[in-house]
Amino acid sequence: MTILLTVLGIVIFAVGLLFSIAWHELGHLSTAKYFGIRVPQYMVGFGPTIWSRKKGETEYGIKAIPLGGYIRMIGMFPPGADGRIEARSTSPWRGMIEDARSAAFEELKEGDETRLFYTRKPWKRMIVMFAGPFMNLVLAVVIFMGVAMSFGFQTQTTEVAGVQKCVISQDVAREKCAAGDPVSPARAAGLKEGDKIVAFNGQRVEDWSVLSNLIRETIGPASITVERDGNEQVLQATLAKNMVAQKNSDGEVIPDKFVPAGYLGFAAATEIVPLSFGDSVDRMGDMIVTGVESIIALPSKIPDLWNAAFSDGDRKDDSPVGVVGAARIGGEVMTLDVPAQNQMAMMLFLLAGFNLSLFLFNMLPLLPLDGGHMAGALWESVRRKLARIFKRPDPGPFDVAKLMPVAYVVAGIFICFTLLVLIADVVNPVKIM
Repeated sequence: MTILLTVLGIVIFAVGLLFSIAWHELGHLSTAKYFGIRVPQYMVGFGPTIWSRKKGETEYGIKAIPLGGYIRMIGMFPPGADGRIEARSTSPWRGMIEDARSAAFEELKEGDETRLFYTRKPWKRMIVMFAGPFMNLVLAVVIFMGVAMSFGFQTQTTEVAGVQKCVISQDVAREKCAAGDPVSPARAAGLKEGDKIVAFNGQRVEDWSVLSNLIRETIGPASITVERDGNEQVLQATLAKNMVAQKNSDGEVIPDKFVPAGYLGFAAATEIVPLSFGDSVDRMGDMIVTGVESIIALPSKIPDLWNAAFSDGDRKDDSPVGVVGAARIGGEVMTLDVPAQNQMAMMLFLLAGFNLSLFLFNMLPLLPLDGGHMAGALWESVRRKLARIFKRPDPGPFDVAKLMPVAYVVAGIFICFTLLVLIADVVNPVKIM
């Protein structure tokens, strides 16, 4: 049964992946057609074609390897300075440029002279290239906001899930009480599992973060109002000074950092709480910031990935994962002993994170990514405006094909990184349980 559920999770994620890719390419396709650019092909996947159908002037299809997709537009690069695309240099670098230029004019038909990609104004080309990643961003936001507002997140509450027996400094690797450890203030005050703290020193509290901050700020006597068996009663406690986990400005725990603060000694219960629209927007913003930071940190993750793939190094929880790793996580989600709605929410959050990663990754200003073509169009616009300001001849379209040698190097780096992540995902995967 576990194997069946794992396979089901992988299939569900694969379907979501295919939809995300198709959705991305639909952004490129719709805007390209809107601006009159001829698009001979719209494909989801790479490799051999397993299904295709031609409608109008475009062939729509699905390929065997669901690791990406593409649309083919006529005239992605301008012709050379001599106006010919047949010229072929013996230089390998020039050869790359000319091969790319020739490919851009594949299937050129009569009348296509006015339907070439490079002939469109820079702002139109930027829209066409941005539309793909933007569709992934829209999908990520819609999924995330929808699940956050309807289902919610696991959130700490002011209810007591357990009471610590003694005071143990949190910066030491010890969980059991030792001789000489003082009794925890919560236990001494008579706090019990199931109590709901409704006020601290007379201040009403409903939010765990507020209560946590009040406790941290207090060392010494404090009154704690709890709701127990439907009635409220006030307990008197003397909070101890202890080393506790440090929090950042967002109230999140900073790993392996501790500060002296007030200590009561209980574990807060958790429950799934739907977020308001404003809180969902804030959480989505945090997710985007975290995504940007993760992409910036990718080079620093390579040594750990290498050790995880080729030696006995641990695979860290924040380690990059590829499509295979994400699919495995999707399979694990379906085997968790949680309600079906929790599994669905986790799968949707996984898909939202994947789409956000697609958006951020494709916005990098590097060929062959969408951001590289956008950067080329932006540079062309700046160059032409400067020419007008200084009354110089129009420099014409910026020849992005000249950057193809760099694009091949970048693509090679990406392929090597993808293979490294793939190997790590197979031999030492990130696990959620």
